[in-house]
Amino acid sequence: MKKLKYLDYYIFIPYLILSVFGTLMVYSSSSYIAISEYNNSEYYFIKQALFVGAGLLISLFIFFIRYTKLKHKNLIMYAISFIVGLLIYLLIFGEEINGAKGWLNIGPVGIQPAEFAKVAVIWYFAYIFSRRQQQIVRDFWSSMKQPAILFGVILLLIAIQPDIGGAAIILFIGVIMIFASGVSTKLGVTMGALGITVILGVVELVRVFGTKLPFLQAYQYDRFLAFWDPFEVSESAGLQLVNSYYALSRGGLFGVGIGQSVQKTGYLPEPYTDFIISIIGEELGLLGILFILTLFIFLILRIYLVAIRTKDPFGSLLCVGIATMFLIQGSINLGGVLGLLPITGVTFPFISYGGSSTLVLTISIGLVLNVSSLDKKRRLEEKTIN
Repeated sequence: MKKLKYLDYYIFIPYLILSVFGTLMVYSSSSYIAISEYNNSEYYFIKQALFVGAGLLISLFIFFIRYTKLKHKNLIMYAISFIVGLLIYLLIFGEEINGAKGWLNIGPVGIQPAEFAKVAVIWYFAYIFSRRQQQIVRDFWSSMKQPAILFGVILLLIAIQPDIGGAAIILFIGVIMIFASGVSTKLGVTMGALGITVILGVVELVRVFGTKLPFLQAYQYDRFLAFWDPFEVSESAGLQLVNSYYALSRGGLFGVGIGQSVQKTGYLPEPYTDFIISIIGEELGLLGILFILTLFIFLILRIYLVAIRTKDPFGSLLCVGIATMFLIQGSINLGGVLGLLPITGVTFPFISYGGSSTLVLTISIGLVLNVSSLDKKRRLEEKTIN
């Protein structure tokens, strides 16, 4: 229990505040739907509170694990193999819901293996890249062959569910971790430029050919139509985004008051998951959104700071991957809500409803707290010696 004195409260407290605030907003944004579906306004609130409580215990458990255990090769390989196995099982035997095989039902609980794949990839890359730093500098392509194949398999298994949002997040995480592993600036800039070119090229192909493209489903094309001009398709594909705009404009600076949202009463689909930020904007105004973003950005910057300060390459890469996951996921969700990006079904970290997402985020916080505690202990010891 002596390890508690090394707990990083600059990470732990923002995480707690965001989780509690998110749970309260899940209650507010889901109460109308919960009554109509389950005749219980607290249905989603209770489930989310249980997820957050379980996640808190898991994060503390991971915090107390001896740091060297996190770098155990067999444990990491078992975890990544288990995730790959789950993704394969899901594609073969999984139940299709809303056109995607993304959920695995275990009794009354449904889990999303793609969510757990995010932290598994981060953990695996941190281990592999930290052990191959010199090799990466000398011969980048040969050192990347094995992890790139596994990474590609995971991306493919998630993309064909289809879960494009989840695959995009993992892709961005992988790219940033590769950049942080020691590649040359020239190679990093080249790969970044190539990636941006590919993305822009795909968007242009979608614009020109639409559903004639073999890899594009009709509902995915509708999301691009809504992104380009939501008011043109406001009665169909643009309905979510238009109602998101209405919620945000109605909220103004201070909001209409907690629990007073109109858009959550059947106008805005998924008000407690994908579009919970819109409901927060309507009920608590721009100030409510800024409160969330300030805490969230502070948390991300703090994790990046831990990554910079820690002397252990594994811990540094682990923190880089987790901070990047938070940043990318939050940006994609916020971009979709504001119409700056196509809607992908990605939730906002710590705020949106979701069991799998909540557990993955809290596992990630536990890992970061463990890394931070080791660094804090080292710095206190160095200060005592000096």
